[in-house]
Amino acid sequence: MASPNKLDMLSLLRESLDYEGSTNSHVFVVMGASGDLAKKKIYPTLWWLYRDGLLPPNTSFVGYARSKINMEEVQKRCHPYLKVQDSEKDKLAAFFKANQYIAGDYEKVASFAVLNKCLDQKKNANRIFYLALPPSVYESVTRNIKATCMAKDGCWTRVVIEKPFGKDLESSNNLSEHLSALFKEEEMYRIDHYLGKEMVQNLMVLRFANKLFSHIWNRDNIASVVISFKEPFGTQGRGGYFDEFGIIRDVMQNHLLQILTLVAMEKPPTTGAEDIRNEKVKVLKSIQPIELEHIVLGQYVGNPEGTGDEKVGYLEDPTVPKGSATPTFATAALFVKNERWEGVPFFLRCGKALNERKAEVRIQFRDIPGDIFQPGDVKRNELVIRVQPNEAVYLKMMTKSPGMSFKSEETELDLSYNHRYQNLKLPDAYERLILDVFCGSQIHFVRSDELFEAWRIFTPLLHKIEKEKPKPIEYVYGSRGPKASDELCAKYNFKYSGTYKWVQPEPSKI
Repeated sequence: MASPNKLDMLSLLRESLDYEGSTNSHVFVVMGASGDLAKKKIYPTLWWLYRDGLLPPNTSFVGYARSKINMEEVQKRCHPYLKVQDSEKDKLAAFFKANQYIAGDYEKVASFAVLNKCLDQKKNANRIFYLALPPSVYESVTRNIKATCMAKDGCWTRVVIEKPFGKDLESSNNLSEHLSALFKEEEMYRIDHYLGKEMVQNLMVLRFANKLFSHIWNRDNIASVVISFKEPFGTQGRGGYFDEFGIIRDVMQNHLLQILTLVAMEKPPTTGAEDIRNEKVKVLKSIQPIELEHIVLGQYVGNPEGTGDEKVGYLEDPTVPKGSATPTFATAALFVKNERWEGVPFFLRCGKALNERKAEVRIQFRDIPGDIFQPGDVKRNELVIRVQPNEAVYLKMMTKSPGMSFKSEETELDLSYNHRYQNLKLPDAYERLILDVFCGSQIHFVRSDELFEAWRIFTPLLHKIEKEKPKPIEYVYGSRGPKASDELCAKYNFKYSGTYKWVQPEPSKI
């Protein structure tokens, strides 16, 4: 089957979009327009959507920040991240012509009145406010948006909130209570960009559109689930920021836990946002707070045989506080106490300065009963959903080795996206999620009760770590992480043989 080209895919994407309030114009306000997130992610994403014709007609953009700069300076800062082809320069000029920049204070109502005057000139425009801001100013900014900048004349207002959504249950609840006093739940879009990734979204279809999996997706057939996030680099000079949050808050409590809910949830009545989010919350309610004995914490040290940054350990980063016990690696065993999953461990594993860049979900099935082959020959089947890089779904299975004997070997049934869908342009996670905001779809955004349950699970552990400051296990930059992580997984029935490595197939030349 021929793969669709980029233009075909863009046409399909445009046809699938259903913008809410499309008869009105739209204005997208980037709060914190002079910051790192805006220049590296938000403006590039808006440019790609504009370039590909995926935004609603009559969409304009306003940047707002404290910095006393102009739109030309914003464009200059963003340009290295825009990936502009020579043939696109005229379109880029048109994009920035639709942009404005306003310098103003985050605390003063008068500054927001100036912003609102600019927005009022757009006439009958739906308004999206993207908070590309530090959490310390969320309260004042949202209070001022509500007081002065809400859309009028039947148009809607939506506020996109970036993580972190608090640091623990108490701070998260305080933020939620503040926001809920200002906005309706349907006006708030708490963004976790991992929920916009193609393979994370594919979990829904794999689980609920295939008879093959529906009867084996339970404790009788599945031995364990491993959800991994690995980065091959360290803090890269951002140790001060990272040290404030640590790997658990940075990755595990949000990205990995969200993926867990999609793996473990029951089939929702429909694919509607609230039906899906209801099922995710049920999963979280079935998970007890994590005990310290169910987690392994690590911190990377330099590799004396490495090159460049590999030689630098976490504590040698000048931006990291001296003697910090903040973990850069963690593996936690969680248990979903319900009829489907009782006794099945869900391992959440994440870390920096590891041996590869990878995010995946690994479903490991139970051993074959009554194994008739040579001891140790038959390895467990595994279904692997590779989130990044090189998106793929593959089923690791046993097959007969060529020859006269019944010797078996590991192989796979493989759906690699670059092989099956050649020339396919998959939308970036931020592209998907920003389009969802225009369309009014909250499927891939975090609801307030989800947030409450996620912090309920992790807050006691985080407070205990901060109080007792257990020393993380050292692991060498570029390794698989602490051996204790493998020992924890083995303790709860995950079997790692190390005898098989998936190799991404080359794209077909046909």
